[in-house]
Amino acid sequence: MVDRDNHRHVEVTDGDHAVAFAEIDLPADHDEPVRAALHAESGHLPPDSRSDLVDAVLDLPEIQDREHLAATVPLGDSESLHRLQDRCDDVTTRAAGATALVDVDLTQCDSTAHL
Repeated sequence: MVDRDNHRHVEVTDGDHAVAFAEIDLPADHDEPVRAALHAESGHLPPDSRSDLVDAVLDLPEIQDREHLAATVPLGDSESLHRLQDRCDDVTTRAAGATALVDVDLTQCDSTAHL
């Protein structure tokens, strides 16, 4: 069962259609990493959809006081991975099957990089 107080869903839309979304779990213990799974539709998407999703996740107020993010991103989603690296100085990525596991030090992220 998902505790809705500790779970967020964010999405990027094209009109009324979601083209990318993230499921975010915020542990009650602030020493544990925030967990996020980023997803995007396959095929052609509006420009910057994946980057906008990364920005939406990093800009959540509930993430601002956290130290670590553990994210999963489809392995071929270079746009999301590059955006994480643009916004955060300490990003570690490793492959796990068709997924990239990404560890981010949130204390090293620029909250104004996308403005």
